[in-house]
Amino acid sequence: MAASIKEVAQRAGVSLGTVSNVLNRPDIVSPETRKRVQEAIEELGFVRNDSARQLRAGRSRTVAIVVLDVSNPFFTDVVRGAESIVEGAGGMVVVCNSGGDAAREHRHLDVLEEQRVQGILVTPVSDGKQPRLDRIVTRGIPVVLVDRGAGLANQCSVAVDDVLGGRIAAEHLAERGHRRIAFVGGPLALRQVTDRRTGAETALAELGLPAPLVVETPMLSVSAGRQAADEIVALPSTRRPTAIFCANDLVALGVLQALTAHGLKVPDDIALVGYDDIEFAAGAAVPLSSVRQPREQLGRTAAQLLLEESTDPEHHEHRHVVFQPELAVRQSSERKRRRVR
Repeated sequence: MAASIKEVAQRAGVSLGTVSNVLNRPDIVSPETRKRVQEAIEELGFVRNDSARQLRAGRSRTVAIVVLDVSNPFFTDVVRGAESIVEGAGGMVVVCNSGGDAAREHRHLDVLEEQRVQGILVTPVSDGKQPRLDRIVTRGIPVVLVDRGAGLANQCSVAVDDVLGGRIAAEHLAERGHRRIAFVGGPLALRQVTDRRTGAETALAELGLPAPLVVETPMLSVSAGRQAADEIVALPSTRRPTAIFCANDLVALGVLQALTAHGLKVPDDIALVGYDDIEFAAGAAVPLSSVRQPREQLGRTAAQLLLEESTDPEHHEHRHVVFQPELAVRQSSERKRRRVR
């Protein structure tokens, strides 16, 4: 069995209060006594029950982040950014994967509320009202929305201007001479996907070009991108788009795989632009142009806002931070079309 604090006190010949002071306020204990207690801790293999201490204090040092898809490198980088801030403040991050399932998301939130975590960073499955999150906030656990625009007045948020991201992708393809452009991504119920599509549609309309062909996918994954590309390739050559803008890089990588399998060259036959600029984008067989999001900065900023609120809620002012995307142009779209079809 694990050694108790009482056994440490007996071994060191001190009171329980002295052992507690060594663990929590070592500066007020004399060096000689502190050394005796630390030696007893080492000899007995004592491990403090930090969760019990935090429960008594009503405060945890654990920050949770609930993501839509733990396999998506975008969220991996967001988590990495959050970790750098939380761990620097002496806490730790736990990651929960909703998998895009609202019921699963709610189960995670229930457990996190029961555990009285210090706060929750979350990319919600739904973009509508969030009564579950609102209830958590009213119970004293701060919530920061990640990769989502402004939520409730009692929540901070960090996001990227996805409408602008869609616009710059479409403008880039139009400038390269493309007139038949497709938008691939989904589900369209996701706010990010809709915003990126809206930005592309608005840009093309302002340029006097046709609206993009929309191919909705059930999820933002490589396999979904392959299936969408199969649909596009099956179109008659007179209707087939000469450029494709994908809602994220995983979809774009799937599209690239399928186009290659069908014997089509990127960008000679079809140009391609993704979104997120994950690490795999630049290392693809054909380096992928992509709308870059500051992924780690999203995580760092979200964690900073959460820690500010959890440590000084009375003086904290809720903020909604929106970052600007930029386009990383690579081989998949850099070549201009020699003629317009």
